[in-house]
Amino acid sequence: MRSHWMPAAPGDRLQDVDTPALILDLDRFENNLERMRKAAAGFNVRLRPHAKSHKCVEIARRQMAAGAVGICCQKVGEAEVFLARDFADVLITNEVIGERKMHRLAQLAWRFPQARIGVCVDNADAARRLGAICAAQDSRLDVYVDLDVGQNRSGVATAAEAVEVARAVVACPRFTFMGIHAYAGSAQHRRGVPERRAAVEAAARKAAEVRAALRAADLPCEVITGGGTGTFIYEAESQIFSEIQPGSYALMDVDYARNEHDASAPKFEHALFILATVMSKRGDRATLDAGLKAFSTDSGLPAPTFTGWQVWSVSDEHTVLHRIGDGPSIKLGDKELLVPGHCDPTVNLHDWIVAVRKGKVEAVWPVDARGTVF
Repeated sequence: MRSHWMPAAPGDRLQDVDTPALILDLDRFENNLERMRKAAAGFNVRLRPHAKSHKCVEIARRQMAAGAVGICCQKVGEAEVFLARDFADVLITNEVIGERKMHRLAQLAWRFPQARIGVCVDNADAARRLGAICAAQDSRLDVYVDLDVGQNRSGVATAAEAVEVARAVVACPRFTFMGIHAYAGSAQHRRGVPERRAAVEAAARKAAEVRAALRAADLPCEVITGGGTGTFIYEAESQIFSEIQPGSYALMDVDYARNEHDASAPKFEHALFILATVMSKRGDRATLDAGLKAFSTDSGLPAPTFTGWQVWSVSDEHTVLHRIGDGPSIKLGDKELLVPGHCDPTVNLHDWIVAVRKGKVEAVWPVDARGTVF
């Protein structure tokens, strides 16, 4: 249950925000949105940002205002949140398997008949079962064949499989077959530009092969969608992908900052931070009041926004900093900003995003889809 307590109120100074708190720098965030808008427009590709990164209705609305055609979600529960807040084009970039989940998705499509709700499939039998449930529910879905382009996680492996699954989709009168979902997730954090570019070129070749096979079988393929923050520029350049779906670009994190920057792509700024208070100070050691329950470390430790200190250790409720050189003095009660290692699971730990501009709180936004894991 979301806490009614909020860490701040509009008009508060950043240093008055209670901690630990999730901070969004609005100037940097808005710069990121505008840079992505220009990039997508320049390549004439549709922009469908992934809302799993932020799970926040207000952020998604601002992405829509910055040129997005719709949003992506990863779970039915996420889609429910955004559809209930008047989003009219939501793609679930995932398979939905199991009777309860399929019924929930069909009911969601029935509740919002004016919205476009998309889902991915990689199995003909599963597609037929979902189609039967939609028929019984009198609901409709857009459906994409999920193609494995190197992630080795889900998706059909061959063009022949794609044709088989697509035929099952087209045979269902409650489905509109849209095309191919081809997300190269494993390429997003390949550090070198040549490695990321090569991975997407391979994904584009495979997607083009599958599109040709679909068309040869008299099956439509209106959309090829994919691309994340680390690679979207290459999907956009390929002239194979008609839609890109980056998510982290709006917020950014330590992991993405490790990627070599490609000068042909926009440079995104760190806009998301964890604000923490120095709760103990001993010599060259400072302990903050934010730990594993305030940020994720699956992609590495958070990074201080100031020099001369580094994160030494992290536990449930604490982060310990050690001095490693010249840098600012730290004293008891100071508030410090950390860049999270991975933005998506960090956001999911918080009820609220404190939106700040030039050191002052402008708004506090709920993380509306927090905890929607079903």
